[in-house]
Amino acid sequence: MKKVLTLVICALLAVTTNAQNNVCFTVEDNPNSSNLALSSFTKYVDVFGCSIYAESTVLDEKVLHAAAIWAELIDNDEDGVVDDPALLAELIANDAMMPVFAADGNAAMTTFENNYNGNGVAAVLWQTEMNPAVAGYWGSDATVEEIMHTINAVGHVNIYPSAFAFAPNSSLLSVAMDSARGGQYLSIPNPYPSSAWYHYDDATCDYGCMAIEYLYWMIVTNMGILNDTPTCNGIANEWEPCSPALLQSMDVLGYALITNPAYKLPQNAPDGNYCPPSLSIEKRAINKVKFYPNPSNEILFIDGKGLITIKDSVGKQILSKQINTDSNSIDVSNFAKGTYIISLNANSGVFIKD
Repeated sequence: MKKVLTLVICALLAVTTNAQNNVCFTVEDNPNSSNLALSSFTKYVDVFGCSIYAESTVLDEKVLHAAAIWAELIDNDEDGVVDDPALLAELIANDAMMPVFAADGNAAMTTFENNYNGNGVAAVLWQTEMNPAVAGYWGSDATVEEIMHTINAVGHVNIYPSAFAFAPNSSLLSVAMDSARGGQYLSIPNPYPSSAWYHYDDATCDYGCMAIEYLYWMIVTNMGILNDTPTCNGIANEWEPCSPALLQSMDVLGYALITNPAYKLPQNAPDGNYCPPSLSIEKRAINKVKFYPNPSNEILFIDGKGLITIKDSVGKQILSKQINTDSNSIDVSNFAKGTYIISLNANSGVFIKD
């Protein structure tokens, strides 16, 4: 499902979904309806090259809510530029997406599950568990949780394995989780030690599943999303440190991991509004640059003029060049196979050398 990427920070006009939510995306027709796995979806939103797909009966308000949450989690300061280009590169390379179904286990979900064979899906959403009015609030809106699971599992685990790999004894995350659970358990202990503050007890959740849930709990705790009495009481059987202060004092290893600036994890709670104020409507509408083909193994064609730079996925600059005509080409045949961040003036995107 690779496609030519349009370099656009927020190229779509603002759409107001309700009094609370202002979202700079629009719902479009599914561009991949011929793909059997995606054939049940009619609605689509492109979020920095990542995809939201939804059934026809899913309200546009909720489709845009998913898009806004995704954008806020990867552009957490909401300046219109993704915080971690390496993360975006990995998400795009794996065709990261969020499927939104009308209901759990319906025909569309069955079609998707029976035919999808990619690496870009780590969670799904159902319309019934989405509430744009209370973004991420426990028990009311699962959008933050499921999209965060996807971004973490498809992106962070792959680009920072020593920090976030899910296997036992594989990462800083696994070490921190073993501490939080009061020991290393490959199956659910009965009971957890009294010293544990993370005691998830779903028998269907293996060690890796426990790790991704643990990472989610830490991130939203640090954001302050869980910091109210009803929520604290409601999650106490699974997770104890529901305030940022408790997380910092109780889970020293985990807190150090998720606040380490090297990993650029989101620190601010999403609210379902995404329309970077630094970008005017006119600029969002016209500030586009195209490059193709993507993936490319020999020549990369670029439409637009200005200063172009290309960096590898860890930020090393490979090329810097001023281009003065509207149609240009760059020889990438000597580039190593991998994912690269391409920037033209204020815009940036990702291409893959295969």
